[in-house]
Amino acid sequence: MTTERVEEKVRETLRAVALDGVRAPGDLAEKVVRRRGRRRFSQAAGAAVAVAAITVGAVFGIGGGGAAERDRPVRTAASPEGWKPWKSDVPGAAERGCLVDGSALYCGGSKYDVAKLDANTGERLWTVKVNREGDGIDHPFAVRDGVVYAYRNHTAKKQPNGDYMGGTDLMAVDARTGERLWAVEMPQDDRGGQAAMLIDGAVLANTPSLRTMSALDPLTGKEKWRHTWDKGIVCQRAVLSGVPYLLCTRDTEEPHDTDVFRLDPATGTAKKVTTVPGRQQLIGTSGDRMILGEMKDVAGKDRQLTFVSSSGQRTSHPYRIEGSPARADVVGDLLISVSWQGKASAYSLTTGKTLWTGPVGVKMPGKNSMLDIASPVVSAGQGVVYFFGSTGDLSGLDLRTGERVWRGHVDIPRLGPGPGIRNPPQLLLYEDVLIARDGGSKLVSLLPRIGD
Repeated sequence: MTTERVEEKVRETLRAVALDGVRAPGDLAEKVVRRRGRRRFSQAAGAAVAVAAITVGAVFGIGGGGAAERDRPVRTAASPEGWKPWKSDVPGAAERGCLVDGSALYCGGSKYDVAKLDANTGERLWTVKVNREGDGIDHPFAVRDGVVYAYRNHTAKKQPNGDYMGGTDLMAVDARTGERLWAVEMPQDDRGGQAAMLIDGAVLANTPSLRTMSALDPLTGKEKWRHTWDKGIVCQRAVLSGVPYLLCTRDTEEPHDTDVFRLDPATGTAKKVTTVPGRQQLIGTSGDRMILGEMKDVAGKDRQLTFVSSSGQRTSHPYRIEGSPARADVVGDLLISVSWQGKASAYSLTTGKTLWTGPVGVKMPGKNSMLDIASPVVSAGQGVVYFFGSTGDLSGLDLRTGERVWRGHVDIPRLGPGPGIRNPPQLLLYEDVLIARDGGSKLVSLLPRIGD
């Protein structure tokens, strides 16, 4: 396969994600294939598979939702102690995205692989400078026991043309001081959500080969165990209650069944728990189950969801997408879908029925504009799902009914002339406080005044 064909295949995969009908972030395709010629396209194609597998992710758990909870009115937002509205625009600190952990905000950008900010005030506390250029599409992905986990460019020799050979390190940073604790080289430039994840007692990372997952000691980076699968097999990864699972199928154009394996988090011993008919796409996790999707018709309107529990028990039901989906996200026992036509819908993952459909409340970008809206966030305590658009519009919908209960706006600089490429915006929740990132390094922290 030629380089040009691989590039186009990566673009097609990331823009369409045909199995679950939800596009990857609009500018992601170009960023994967546009690594200034350094990144091998075989690695980029591997990244495309991993990114496509997690286009839809678990955002927030909202519990079972009994009758009393469904009837409960929306609660007014309350600010955390010590918080005040703030704005931050540190160049190169946050355009790759952020992660909230307690009262801390960990971001990544073109100048800093990790920048720690106080979520109450926006004050910058410490930074970890990038190794060479900072043109990645990643940000810190996890924090546990005082350690921040993120990626950085691997140190490599300069090539005769002045470029560096590509490479990525998984690194651990002391959350209190910003001191780098360890780094482990990854086999490719995939920095998506399946490249590394936390499990019980370890960090599960796609290293040292493309077909291997290794459990690394969270404090030293030393390998505890590894699991390798056969050539011609591709495996998606999920974690349920600290236990890792692999969803594996043959890497062919013809569809094959999907085997689900449980890996012992202490030893890496693999045990097949079930086989799901057809080629399945991991949509996300909800509680103690994985949610898999398989397209049922070529138009992409009808889907079948299959739920696989930690023990391997399977249940399936159909559901129908309304409109042309721009994105969809698992939120507890709901699937929140937003169409390019600006309609938000909530589907029950228990029954497959549509609970409500209504205006999302933010301006949607054009389908071919290479722009996107942020993943929604849910305040379970308030009973509100929040959306953030690429033009700065904010909207809060009642999680029970879909009725809009709040609207807001933050200023986002207009794009200049050119192809209109910008990192997707991001919306984060710090208790009841919203933190909106504009696709660059600008962060705005505000409290949504429900009912005002």
